[in-house]
Amino acid sequence: MLLETNLIEQLQSFLLELGKGFAFVAQQKHLRVESDDFFVDLVFYNYLLKCFLLVDLKVGKLTHQDVGQMDMYVRVFEEQYRGEGDNPTLGLILCPERNEAVAKYSLVVIVHLYLPRPSYRRSYSVTVPC
Repeated sequence: MLLETNLIEQLQSFLLELGKGFAFVAQQKHLRVESDDFFVDLVFYNYLLKCFLLVDLKVGKLTHQDVGQMDMYVRVFEEQYRGEGDNPTLGLILCPERNEAVAKYSLVVIVHLYLPRPSYRRSYSVTVPC
């Protein structure tokens, strides 16, 4: 929580680091799934990309549980908050230690799950804000 608090205090510079078009939406965004409660550390919306960005802050090495947790957050957000005309929700896990094996073998699945729908694949282009 201290990391998150410090980040919120530096929100303007953090938004500039993310790139153009980002707007802060929520801190500790509450997600309710059946009778369980979950909280996404930070939520942003990019008005240029027309998508939400969920950020999960970790203090240790990346684990497959972290990836699974973010996958669930993205799926819930897609169902409960993504509006018509929005592009798919993005998830970002920020952690101080790399774990290339977990990232390599976990992200392959996530990348395939969140490819744009076939109906608009031809017209869909990804731009990364600078």
